[in-house]
Amino acid sequence: MGLPGGQGHFLHFTTGPEESGDAGRDRFGVADKNVMGTLNRKELDHLERRELQLTILAAVIVLVLAGGLAAFMYPLVFLHPVGNKLTLRVAFFGFCALTVLFVGYLLDRQRTVRQLKQGLLEELERNVNLQHQASVDLLHSMPNLDHFWDRLTMEYRRAMTMQKTLSLLLVKAKPAAGSAKKDESSEAWSDAAKAMSRKLRPTDSIYRLGPDLFALVLPETDVLNAKRVAVRLQEELQEVRTKHGQAFDITAHNYPEHVKSAHELEDIVKSVLPEQEEWDAPVPTAAK
Repeated sequence: MGLPGGQGHFLHFTTGPEESGDAGRDRFGVADKNVMGTLNRKELDHLERRELQLTILAAVIVLVLAGGLAAFMYPLVFLHPVGNKLTLRVAFFGFCALTVLFVGYLLDRQRTVRQLKQGLLEELERNVNLQHQASVDLLHSMPNLDHFWDRLTMEYRRAMTMQKTLSLLLVKAKPAAGSAKKDESSEAWSDAAKAMSRKLRPTDSIYRLGPDLFALVLPETDVLNAKRVAVRLQEELQEVRTKHGQAFDITAHNYPEHVKSAHELEDIVKSVLPEQEEWDAPVPTAAK
């Protein structure tokens, strides 16, 4: 069944990679790095082994050079001493002791730096996990579909009774290629929700209808103001797209310009809902 009012009457805004051209592609070089929420442990372990190998190589070179010098010093100190024997032998053993201490310092420094790096990496991973969990908690705490139906019905009745306008914005998020798992996109959806909330009035409300679908109810908002809000949201979501590589489609629907009843608004929303949630909407009981 086609949407009421005809699709040509709805405002449609798209925020995607095709809008930015070369500048967008340049920023994606940074965005690709930000998308990775976990550390590349294999690469880090490889770098750690390389550093350990360099430290061991440096210690071996020091031992070889010191051993060669000690071999040349030995005949002059023990076999054919010239001058004070005690002083020469103290200097010889002191040189050997300093060499051993220096090699021990190199190895101890390697161990200390490795422990510090491990601590920093663990702290970084903990912060990344906390950030991801905070994003998930924010999305779970957002009003869901049930609250949305109640608010939409209430705002429609108010607009109809007081002869006011009512606008509904639907924001459809599209994950970038290579991020098929929904959990990996939690931070992107959370950033998108926070970005949109910053552009809303106190009377406006935002709802999460699905894993990648948001709805914004804008009371007393006509078509022109709904278009302005959509443009502001588009500008705000541009930063989210740059950071996470997401694309966002924004459609605006207005009462009474595009639809004439709450049932028509519900049909629009149900047409973009996931199949399992499509028929959860309550039966509209709008007054005549």
